[in-house]
Amino acid sequence: MFMGEYQHNIDEKGRITIPAKFREELGENFVMTRGLDKCLFVYAMDEWKQLEAKLKSLPFTRSDARAFTRFFFSGATECELDKQGRVNIPGSLRQHAHLDKDCIILGVSNRVEIWSRELWETYFEESAESFNELAEKIVDFDL
Repeated sequence: MFMGEYQHNIDEKGRITIPAKFREELGENFVMTRGLDKCLFVYAMDEWKQLEAKLKSLPFTRSDARAFTRFFFSGATECELDKQGRVNIPGSLRQHAHLDKDCIILGVSNRVEIWSRELWETYFEESAESFNELAEKIVDFDL
C-alpha cells in the first residue's frame, strides 16, 4: 500500500526521483497516466491490469464510458526506473499535470500520484475546508 507525501524536483531532462519507499512496490516496470484533478496516476503492473480489466467491462455504447477510457488509456505509458530511482515523465504528461520543477509525490493506497507543488497546495487548501462534509458522505460506503 502506498502512503505518505514527498517533495521532489523534476530535473532539466524531465526526470523525477521516485521515493525509495514506493520503488519496491511499483517494481521495475509500472504504468503512468493522466490522473484526475490535474495530476498523474502511477500504478504497479498488477494493479494496472486489474484496473484495465474493470475499464474494459464498461459499456462502450455509453459516451461517458468511451470518453473516460479514451482519456485514461491514451495518456498511459509504461515506465521503468533508472539506476538512481528516477523516471522520465513524457512531455505530454508533464503538460497535463503542469509539472515544471517542484512536485509532490503522494501515496494513495493502490496508486501513486504526482502533482505540481502549486496545484497540490491549492487543491489541499480548498479540499481541507470540506473534509468533514466528505467524511459524512463516504460513511455510506461502509468504511
